Amino acid sequence: GEEHYNCISALHKSMRGSDENASLYWLARMLEGGEDPLYVARRLVRFASEDIGLADPLALTQAVAAYQGCHFIGMPECEVILAQCVVYFARAPKSIEVYRAYGNVKECLRKHTGPLPPVPLHLRNAPTRLMKNLGYGKGYKYNPMYKEPVEQDYLPEELKGTDFFKERET
Repeated sequence: GEEHYNCISALHKSMRGSDENASLYWLARMLEGGEDPLYVARRLVRFASEDIGLADPLALTQAVAAYQGCHFIGMPECEVILAQCVVYFARAPKSIEVYRAYGNVKECLRKHTGPLPPVPLHLRNAPTRLMKNLGYGKGYKYNPMYKEPVEQDYLPEELKGTDFFKERET
């Protein structure tokens, strides 16, 4: 019932708060209470990107490995895999930069009125002669061919200068 959601919330918030002891407690309470370890593992995958993000890019690898380990061996052997992941996450630095930036992009899309801006011609794929004649791909600079980053716009003209990583007013 509701306690299922209360316990996963407590686990999530304990890891977010870097409390490894509480994190282990809530994990054990869930697993010993019969919770599906794959449910917990799926939540850890989400936590890796939502709360740790780019502060420790290996967190997502840890979470996916924990999910796969749980899938391969099941309970009770997989409990230590989840415990390792939970402690890793509690100890990991946290960053919601990507989570927040993606939210800003979604907000931008929801608030947009009218048709969405077209993909700039230089970013379009040109698999046919007609598309090439229409200017698709014209002027695109293939970054790997340059020693330095190239000057090139990637957003539609209407969004030029937009930085989704900056705080937005709510």
